Order: sequence, then structure tokens, then C-alpha cells
Amino acid sequence: MYGPKMTQFRVDKEIELSKCPTHVDFGRSEKELKKDLKKIRVELGEFQDTLYAHGKYSVLICLQGMDTAGKDSLIREVFKDFNARGVVVHSFKVPTALERGHDYLWRHYIALPAKGKFGVFNRTHYENVLVTRVHPEYILGEHIPGIHSVADIDQEFWDKRFEQINNFERHIAENGTIIFKFFLHLSKEEQRLRLLRRLALQRKNWKFSPSDLEERKLWKKYQHCYEDAINETSKPHAPWYIVPADNKKAARVVVASVLLEELKKYKDIKEPDLDDKIKANLALYKNELENEKE
Repeated sequence: MYGPKMTQFRVDKEIELSKCPTHVDFGRSEKELKKDLKKIRVELGEFQDTLYAHGKYSVLICLQGMDTAGKDSLIREVFKDFNARGVVVHSFKVPTALERGHDYLWRHYIALPAKGKFGVFNRTHYENVLVTRVHPEYILGEHIPGIHSVADIDQEFWDKRFEQINNFERHIAENGTIIFKFFLHLSKEEQRLRLLRRLALQRKNWKFSPSDLEERKLWKKYQHCYEDAINETSKPHAPWYIVPADNKKAARVVVASVLLEELKKYKDIKEPDLDDKIKANLALYKNELENEKE
């Protein structure tokens, strides 16, 4: 039921985030959406087993969104039926001293999923054209030749970063990584309500930081940077999907549906055939086991 509608979320042409919806429910109740997700994620889990057996592709899922967009809970719910060994989640935070000693893509290269596995980036290499663009002073900590002050960080600098990111994604796609990029598009009002819930619920208090309010004041600037990054880097081999995120259960269904719909297009991903010699002797092996004596 969802398949034909999922293409509406893929970025195939230049977009304006202000014109993209932040809420969708497909005319389904929360209970129905939860049931829909359960069915889809079981199929995804089965596909992951086949992907592992095939062993020639990996899947990279990039999740971006403003604070409270629902990235953590989406990961928990969408990948619940995966073999734990088949999916690896990386949550990228402020770069460590070791990471700052390399170029900004290094820590993402070494976290890429191995063939046969799913990798989830919770926040991604796009932080380097989002947070650092809103706060260009952070770039100075990267110790880049020719960059001595914020004044040196001009539009040409960001254009080069977009080109570098596009080259990075093209390279890994050409070597067997299937890339999905999801922007969880949250409304400012819904973020306000979710931040209030964090303050109201004691078990959620730990997630709140006063810096959340400071970043919220920069909402328009972040939206501009997201819009620019999405338009510059949504490519056929690494498309962006803008997922309405005000309804968490519907957002999970969108992400899971996109994954299943697109991955099913890879008809070459299937379990490898048994060696002819083994296949010819299956009856013999079965007989040996059935007649085994202690």
C-alpha cells in the first residue's frame, strides 16, 4: 500500500524545505502504522540475511535531522527484527583529538559497513556542511592549510566540500555500497513540544541541554544549510529522502518502506548456489545425520 507513495519523498529536483510537509499519516491510525511497520521490518530482516549470504553489497543509511527529530527511536524500531550481527550503528558526536588529526571524512570511511551488512550513521558526514557552516569557527579546529580565520571560509570552501562529499559517496557506491540518506523534517513547533516533554518527564531529562535552546534560535540558518546540502548532494546513486517527522510512527514507516522498496530492485542479491558436489550429496549427508549413533 505504501510503495507507490514513497517516491514522493525522494529528492529528484531542487527543493524548498519550507514547502515540504512535516506531517503525514497515510490515513492510518497509530495502531495501524505500528502494525504496518512490524510487517515491513520482518521483510527487511529477511533481506539482510540474503544480503549477508550474497556478500557483495553493503547498505549505508544516513540519518540527519534537528534535535528531537526521532533518529534514535527510529533506529530502534526499524531495525528491531535484524540479526544483531547484520547491522552496525554509529552515532557521530564532536570529533575526538584522534579524529581531528585526520581529514573530516576519515572517521566516516573507517565506519563504513562491511559487505553483507547494514550500517547506520546517526548524524553523518553532513555535519561537516551543517553544524560547521552554522558555526564556521569550528572549522579552525581542523587545521586546514590556508584557513587561518573564519574570514577564509567562503562559499568556494563549501562548494569544495559538497564536491568532496559527492566524490566520497560516488566512490563507495561504485564499490558496492547502496546509499540511503534521510532527512527527518521536523516542524519548529513540534520540536518545541518535544523539548517540553524532555523537561516534563524525569526519565527524559538527561537528553536535555541548555545548548538545545541556543541551537533552536538558529533554526532558520540550519534550515537554509540543510536545504543547500540536500540540493547539492542528492544524486541517483545517493539520493536524499525528506521524511515528514512530526508523526514518529509514520516517519518510521516511510523509512522502512523506502528501504524495502528500493532494495528489492537489486535482483542479483540472492543466496549463492551450493557447490555442485555438495548439492549432489545432500541425500547422503541427510542420511548420515539421521542414522548417526552415539
